[in-house]
Amino acid sequence: MLELLIGLAVTLVVGYFIIKGYKAAGVLLTAGLLLLLLTGIIGHQVLPDSIKSTGNFVTDSMEYIKFMLQNRGGGLGMQIMLLCGFASYMTHIGANNVVVKQFSKPLSVVKSPYILLVAAYIVACLMSLAVSSATGLGVLLMATLFPMMTAMGISRPAAVAVCASPAAIILSPTSGDVIVAAEKSGLPLHVFAVETVLPVSICAILVMAAAAFFWNKYLDQKENIAMEKVDLSEIDVKAPAYYAFLPFLPIVGVFVFNGETIPGLTLDIYTIVVMSIVAGAAVDFATKGFKGKETLEDLESCYQGMADAFKGVVMLLVAAGVFAQGLMSIGAIDNLIGLAESAGAGGFALMMLLTGLTVAAAVATGSGNAPFYAFVELAPMLAGKMGISPAFLIIPMLQASNLGRTISPVSGVIVATSGMGQVSPFEVVKRTSVPVFCGLITVILGTVVLVPMYS
Repeated sequence: MLELLIGLAVTLVVGYFIIKGYKAAGVLLTAGLLLLLLTGIIGHQVLPDSIKSTGNFVTDSMEYIKFMLQNRGGGLGMQIMLLCGFASYMTHIGANNVVVKQFSKPLSVVKSPYILLVAAYIVACLMSLAVSSATGLGVLLMATLFPMMTAMGISRPAAVAVCASPAAIILSPTSGDVIVAAEKSGLPLHVFAVETVLPVSICAILVMAAAAFFWNKYLDQKENIAMEKVDLSEIDVKAPAYYAFLPFLPIVGVFVFNGETIPGLTLDIYTIVVMSIVAGAAVDFATKGFKGKETLEDLESCYQGMADAFKGVVMLLVAAGVFAQGLMSIGAIDNLIGLAESAGAGGFALMMLLTGLTVAAAVATGSGNAPFYAFVELAPMLAGKMGISPAFLIIPMLQASNLGRTISPVSGVIVATSGMGQVSPFEVVKRTSVPVFCGLITVILGTVVLVPMYS
């Protein structure tokens, strides 16, 4: 219990300093390092099993920071930098202005920006079928959909919240979480994913879309944020009309190459974005009369966008990762699991307890996967003791882990999208909080109605 109290205390202190305006990356990194050092002092293992110890808990703490720099900087961080660089390049050559000009005309018949917000949210949720990473999807949407949403009158915080939240509800039947959940539930994948999880997910998405409509409208009115569409006459468009397709190259590439659409050819998002940058440069090179020097100078905006992303977004992700590891290594999550194991509650009460603990762990660590994988191991054992269906416990936990991540100011997707949108993570969390709460209630009710408690 001491470990849980330490984790809670440090988390509250982190929230206090971030709210007070301290740099989030520095606060999270400092808190994470402190937790790792405290972990070593009380005799726990600092590093996860996958990382070899240096032999001392102090240097182990530094070793984990190095690991996060390598892992997040070279993996997810590189994806973010590439997409941010691509977005900067599209703005520099005028392609984003062309998109706004072209799409604003047909969308101008829709008078309410909030209806457009709901439509954008539904489109973003469908994109989660193609992009499994919540952070990767959020960054992709920020690079492509965000400029168009703000141009159509959607406020910046609301637009960021749309980009941050489509992965809050799982739609894909082949995601890793769903596969693990089906195995632990003892059900065939198609039965678990399509016949049980999917109906609940669809209901939750519709409820969250409606909640986003009313909640964002309420906040914009309360905070006097003007929802004004861009005057088309004020948009300076120097690029030709066909540049409108360039900003959407990564999205098209994801659907075409990130699967088996073309037999034998599968590309990851990194390669797809690189191809999009090269294609954009080639089109710009030809359009501007094959002036190589000018094309290479324009590409500098891409590199600058990547550098800005590392400073403003990637380092936040590294710091958030160190903080999450600190919470896990000190034993805060294990203590939460212990609470669940010792609960002598009924079937519905046990489901609510496990769901609540999963949400709490997801909010604290900023991870959707880690809390779910930790708690899902308990579900079959606890269900067996009480004679209830494991699926009745697991489905709400599965969705709760992703919903909790969407309201965590230290989660990768919130940090990345808020950084790109130049909005506080807490402002984004405020925007996602009510839709997430409504989605969680829908998931619980849907489980009770659609999933038998007793097998």
